Amino acid sequence: MSVLIEIIQGLGSIIVSLITIYIWVIIITALLSFVNPDPYNPIVQFLNRITQPAYRFVRRFIRTHFNGIDLAPLIIVIALQVLIVLLSALLRSF
Repeated sequence: MSVLIEIIQGLGSIIVSLITIYIWVIIITALLSFVNPDPYNPIVQFLNRITQPAYRFVRRFIRTHFNGIDLAPLIIVIALQVLIVLLSALLRSF
């Protein structure tokens, strides 16, 4: 039984790490939007392909544009941070 718990904790740690990486991708994409990067740059295209589905999901339920500022990245980062806290607490309870 302890082997199963260790596997679950290991997988949970991997998921938390992937969520953290995605948070950084969102932050980088949001910062890049301030400098108006080349839309044909492969890195910019990759970052947009990864983040745009999450932005569209949030924008479907919440109005995110206020005074020319898009708050979708902030909302996503906060939600993912809450998810990390919940997953970490769940993993510690095992």
